[in-house]
Formats: sequence, structure tokens, C-alpha cells
Amino acid sequence: MTMTLTQQVVTIAMVIIGTMLTRFLPFLIFPPNKATPKYVQYLGNVLPAAVIGLLVIYCLKDINLFSGSRGIPEFLAIAVVAVLHVWKRQMLLSIAGGTIVYMLLVQTVF
Repeated sequence: MTMTLTQQVVTIAMVIIGTMLTRFLPFLIFPPNKATPKYVQYLGNVLPAAVIGLLVIYCLKDINLFSGSRGIPEFLAIAVVAVLHVWKRQMLLSIAGGTIVYMLLVQTVF
């Protein structure tokens, strides 16, 4: 089923409005001349680690230790991410390095 021109225009307009709201609303709610609320500062401190933990669990949830590759590519990629992060402390390098190692292992070895 295809969308009519009106439906396409309305959909694009809603996406634009939603994107603009998510970009501008924080600046309206928390203006630069006011102190940031304590709960927002707290969330800024704890959410990054919580999101990373959630992503690790999500990535490892389907591993079967008794068949297939037994999770070897996943665990090696996690080790590469950890080593790169401890060594260089650069998030982009850590994530890219782990992703590259994982994809190479999955595509060529396992």
C-alpha cells in the first residue's frame, strides 16, 4: 500500500516537528542562566554506564555456549573494546575496534 501525497507531506511534517522538539525543548526547559536540577545531573552521571551495561547484556543474550561459535567472537570483541578503552580512553576507537574485530571474526573465522 502506498501513501498519498497528503499522507507523505503530513508524515514528513510530523518527523520535522518531532525532531525540532527534541532538539530545542531541552534548551527551553533548562535555560543556560539557570542551574541544572540535581536529578538531571544525577541522570547524566549514571545513565551512560547503565546504557553500556544494557547493550552488553543485549549483545550477549543469544549466545549458546554449547553450539555454534560458543560466543568466542563476542567475548573476543568485548576484550578488544576493554583493552582499547583502558589503553587510549577514546570511546569511538574502542567501539570501532571491537566492532571491526567482531565483524572480521564472524565473516572470516566463525
